[in-house]
Amino acid sequence: MLEPCKIKERNDRKYRCFFELTLGIIGGKWKPVILFQIAVEGIMRFGELKRSIPEITQRMLTKQLRELEADGLVHRHVYRQVPPKVEYSLKPPAVKLIPILLQMREWGVDYDKDQMSHSVMEEVSECIEEPIVAPMYRETINA
Repeated sequence: MLEPCKIKERNDRKYRCFFELTLGIIGGKWKPVILFQIAVEGIMRFGELKRSIPEITQRMLTKQLRELEADGLVHRHVYRQVPPKVEYSLKPPAVKLIPILLQMREWGVDYDKDQMSHSVMEEVSECIEEPIVAPMYRETINA
Protein backbone atom coordinates (compact mmCIF):
# COMPACT_ATOMS: atom_id res chain seq x y z
CA MET A 1 0.00 0.00 0.00
CA LEU A 2 1.24 3.49 -0.85
CA GLU A 3 2.04 5.82 1.97
CA PRO A 4 -0.01 9.01 2.02
CA CYS A 5 1.82 11.97 0.53
CA LYS A 6 2.47 15.10 2.49
CA ILE A 7 0.07 17.96 1.97
CA LYS A 8 1.25 20.34 -0.74
CA GLU A 9 -0.14 23.75 -1.57
CA ARG A 10 -0.35 25.55 -4.90
CA ASN A 11 -2.32 28.72 -5.58
CA ASP A 12 -4.26 28.42 -2.29
CA ARG A 13 -5.20 24.83 -3.19
CA LYS A 14 -4.14 22.04 -0.84
CA TYR A 15 -3.65 18.52 -2.15
CA ARG A 16 -1.89 15.28 -1.26
CA CYS A 17 -1.49 13.77 -4.72
CA PHE A 18 -1.68 14.90 -8.31
CA PHE A 19 -5.03 13.18 -8.77
CA GLU A 20 -6.46 15.42 -6.02
CA LEU A 21 -4.89 18.45 -7.69
CA THR A 22 -6.41 17.53 -11.06
CA LEU A 23 -9.87 17.01 -9.59
CA GLY A 24 -9.54 20.26 -7.68
CA ILE A 25 -8.92 22.10 -10.94
CA ILE A 26 -11.33 20.37 -13.35
CA GLY A 27 -13.69 18.61 -10.97
CA GLY A 28 -17.29 19.50 -10.39
CA LYS A 29 -20.47 19.39 -12.39
CA TRP A 30 -19.77 22.12 -14.93
CA LYS A 31 -16.05 22.54 -15.59
CA PRO A 32 -15.61 19.39 -17.70
CA VAL A 33 -18.77 20.29 -19.65
CA ILE A 34 -17.52 23.84 -20.30
CA LEU A 35 -14.10 22.59 -21.39
CA PHE A 36 -15.72 19.97 -23.64
CA GLN A 37 -18.00 22.54 -25.31
CA ILE A 38 -15.07 24.86 -26.04
CA ALA A 39 -13.00 21.89 -27.29
CA VAL A 40 -15.73 21.01 -29.79
CA GLU A 41 -16.56 24.56 -30.87
CA GLY A 42 -13.06 26.10 -30.74
CA ILE A 43 -13.83 29.63 -29.65
CA MET A 44 -17.06 30.53 -27.90
CA ARG A 45 -18.72 33.67 -26.68
CA PHE A 46 -20.43 33.71 -23.28
CA GLY A 47 -23.93 33.56 -24.78
CA GLU A 48 -22.99 30.60 -26.99
CA LEU A 49 -21.66 28.73 -23.98
CA LYS A 50 -24.81 29.52 -22.02
CA ARG A 51 -27.03 28.25 -24.86
CA SER A 52 -24.95 25.09 -25.23
CA ILE A 53 -25.39 24.30 -21.51
CA PRO A 54 -28.96 25.46 -20.81
CA GLU A 55 -29.09 23.97 -17.29
CA ILE A 56 -26.25 26.16 -15.97
CA THR A 57 -27.13 29.53 -14.47
CA GLN A 58 -25.46 32.68 -15.76
CA ARG A 59 -23.90 33.23 -12.34
CA MET A 60 -22.46 29.70 -12.19
CA LEU A 61 -21.12 29.89 -15.75
CA THR A 62 -19.38 33.18 -14.92
CA LYS A 63 -17.91 31.69 -11.72
CA GLN A 64 -16.67 28.53 -13.44
CA LEU A 65 -15.15 30.46 -16.35
CA ARG A 66 -13.33 32.76 -13.92
CA GLU A 67 -11.92 29.75 -12.06
CA LEU A 68 -10.85 28.05 -15.29
CA GLU A 69 -9.19 31.30 -16.39
CA ALA A 70 -7.43 31.72 -13.01
CA ASP A 71 -6.16 28.12 -13.24
CA GLY A 72 -4.70 28.80 -16.68
CA LEU A 73 -7.03 26.54 -18.66
CA VAL A 74 -9.20 29.08 -20.46
CA HIS A 75 -8.19 32.21 -22.32
CA ARG A 76 -10.62 35.13 -22.09
CA HIS A 77 -10.28 37.65 -24.93
CA VAL A 78 -12.12 40.95 -24.45
CA TYR A 79 -12.72 43.05 -27.55
CA ARG A 80 -12.86 46.76 -26.86
CA GLN A 81 -16.09 47.59 -28.62
CA VAL A 82 -19.68 48.52 -27.89
CA PRO A 83 -21.47 46.30 -27.05
CA PRO A 84 -18.63 44.41 -25.35
CA LYS A 85 -17.55 41.14 -26.94
CA VAL A 86 -15.77 38.38 -24.99
CA GLU A 87 -14.53 35.10 -26.43
CA TYR A 88 -13.26 32.02 -24.63
CA SER A 89 -10.77 29.48 -25.94
CA LEU A 90 -8.61 26.75 -24.46
CA LYS A 91 -5.03 27.30 -23.36
CA PRO A 92 -2.44 24.54 -23.97
CA PRO A 93 -2.92 22.81 -20.57
CA ALA A 94 -6.65 22.46 -21.31
CA VAL A 95 -5.98 21.22 -24.85
CA LYS A 96 -4.02 18.37 -23.25
CA LEU A 97 -7.24 17.46 -21.41
CA ILE A 98 -9.26 16.94 -24.63
CA PRO A 99 -8.35 13.23 -25.01
CA ILE A 100 -9.30 12.69 -21.35
CA LEU A 101 -12.62 14.52 -21.82
CA LEU A 102 -13.34 12.42 -24.93
CA GLN A 103 -12.55 9.25 -22.95
CA MET A 104 -14.84 10.39 -20.13
CA ARG A 105 -17.60 10.97 -22.67
CA GLU A 106 -17.02 7.53 -24.22
CA TRP A 107 -17.16 5.95 -20.76
CA GLY A 108 -20.51 7.69 -20.23
CA VAL A 109 -21.83 6.36 -23.56
CA ASP A 110 -20.76 2.82 -22.62
CA TYR A 111 -22.18 3.11 -19.11
CA ASP A 112 -25.46 4.44 -20.47
CA LYS A 113 -25.67 1.57 -22.98
CA ASP A 114 -25.03 -0.97 -20.23
CA GLN A 115 -27.77 0.51 -18.05
CA MET A 116 -30.46 0.96 -20.70
CA SER A 117 -32.74 -1.53 -22.38
CA HIS A 118 -32.30 -1.93 -26.13
CA SER A 119 -35.64 -0.30 -26.97
CA VAL A 120 -34.71 2.85 -25.05
CA MET A 121 -31.24 2.82 -26.60
CA GLU A 122 -32.70 3.05 -30.10
CA GLU A 123 -34.56 6.22 -29.11
CA VAL A 124 -31.39 8.01 -28.03
CA SER A 125 -28.94 6.69 -30.62
CA GLU A 126 -28.57 10.15 -32.19
CA CYS A 127 -27.12 11.44 -28.89
CA ILE A 128 -24.10 9.15 -29.03
CA GLU A 129 -22.66 10.38 -32.31
CA GLU A 130 -18.92 10.95 -31.96
CA PRO A 131 -18.13 14.65 -31.40
CA ILE A 132 -15.61 16.36 -33.65
CA VAL A 133 -12.93 18.42 -31.90
CA ALA A 134 -12.44 21.94 -33.26
CA PRO A 135 -9.73 22.08 -35.94
CA MET A 136 -7.64 24.55 -33.92
CA TYR A 137 -7.10 21.90 -31.23
CA ARG A 138 -6.96 18.73 -33.38
CA GLU A 139 -3.34 19.13 -34.45
CA THR A 140 -2.13 19.58 -30.88
CA ILE A 141 -3.87 16.53 -29.45
CA ASN A 142 -2.89 14.31 -32.40
CA ALA A 143 0.82 15.20 -32.13
